[in-house]
Amino acid sequence: MKVMVETSAHHVHVCEKDLETLFGAGATLTNKKDLSQPGQYACVEKVEVVGPKGSMSMSILGPTRKETQVEISLTDARKLGITVPIRESGDLEGTPGCVLKGPAGEVTLEKGVIAAKRHIHFTPEEAEKAGVVDKQDVSVKVDYNGRALIFGDVVCRVSPSYALAMHVDTDEANAAGLPGTVDGEIIL
Repeated sequence: MKVMVETSAHHVHVCEKDLETLFGAGATLTNKKDLSQPGQYACVEKVEVVGPKGSMSMSILGPTRKETQVEISLTDARKLGITVPIRESGDLEGTPGCVLKGPAGEVTLEKGVIAAKRHIHFTPEEAEKAGVVDKQDVSVKVDYNGRALIFGDVVCRVSPSYALAMHVDTDEANAAGLPGTVDGEIIL
């Protein structure tokens, strides 16, 4: 089965409380661009993510979430001086923190910085067609511009609120020479 493979650059998800601390009371997120997942969007708002060795400006993705988290590549982690685990989005227990700086204030996160595990979003119908179930690991082959690569340990995430797409971080996309969005082939 074919799947669209997208590059997901570093970004931040914020909870309502942290959004107001960073941008002021009553702050809301401003949609700059819709993303492939229904209801998800890149925001105009950005924050400075500060680690022990450095800092980076990162976009916020909306809408707000229950808990603030920062998703970075392993290269970004080295630049910031943070040792991050590879985790599924939302699996934040035992992860390191950082400082987020916005125009109205700053937030010190005790946890929440991860390198996102590569994954594929499926609707239940698409998962059934592909012969996969939620949390199953598969491999995906990409072959762009003579730089074929097979990504292993790709977790399948199934929900009626998803749209079919695989997400890799910038380090993974660069290893395969991907320009941003390409087709991949799921290998069971």
